[in-house]
Amino acid sequence: MTDRRTFFANERVAHVGLRGQVDTLRLAEVAARRVLVPVVDVCAAPRGTRDSQLLMGAGFDVLETLNGWCFGRVVADGNVGYVAEVSLGEAVAPSHWVTARSSHIYTESSLKSADKAAVSFGSLLSVVAELEGYVELSGGGFVPVPHVSPLSERPLDAAKTALTFLGVPYLWGGDSVFGIDCSGLVQACLRAVGTMCPRDSDQQEAFFTTDVAPKDLRRGDLVFWRGHVAMMLNEREMIHANAHHMAVAIEPFEVARSRIGAREFGEITSMKRP
Repeated sequence: MTDRRTFFANERVAHVGLRGQVDTLRLAEVAARRVLVPVVDVCAAPRGTRDSQLLMGAGFDVLETLNGWCFGRVVADGNVGYVAEVSLGEAVAPSHWVTARSSHIYTESSLKSADKAAVSFGSLLSVVAELEGYVELSGGGFVPVPHVSPLSERPLDAAKTALTFLGVPYLWGGDSVFGIDCSGLVQACLRAVGTMCPRDSDQQEAFFTTDVAPKDLRRGDLVFWRGHVAMMLNEREMIHANAHHMAVAIEPFEVARSRIGAREFGEITSMKRP
């Protein structure tokens, strides 16, 4: 059985890599695009439910454009879906990323100038020049230097990165500091330290193969339930985006384990080390 989240075809077109598997569909190559807006939904269907989101600068390989919607594949994790055509543009390679919790793109290199957009931690930027206190972006606009770093500069501690999201509102399918869900938080924190992984919690649980015993849990380990995931801050506390608090919150592991088991997702299914 194919997983619609990763099977690169819809009812009209399929990627050429599926030749021989989908003989009734038109085969096509992709056109590389990147996200031009601060955040955009990746939907299960045109105008459909949100599966996830992409941040500014994220890569999206477009297989088909129809009626204002692009069907394609997320470069970072391989999931497929529909993105609004107006949110995509030329695939200019990024050089920097936003390392502050959030920042603004200003119209001029001045804090008193009008802001064009707010951007989230993890957004990718193409910088063409560095001025006094600001970087200039290829698409126009300026971002404060303290809020960005070159792509080569990455933090080492995914759990510390998770604290950047503390208090962020819970949003099903969210992937930014404006709203995030449990697996989106895990993916964002691991991506920040250079560890790529799938988007959804069941995909993540299957992807990571190093099992951890409860007595060996340590900072950065992942705890999975059926439909939920959390990251350990230490052997006693975990951080997760959750609907109980409707936010990213820190909880004692045993307290959360008891509540989740009784009221939400049942018993823990696995504990993994990324």
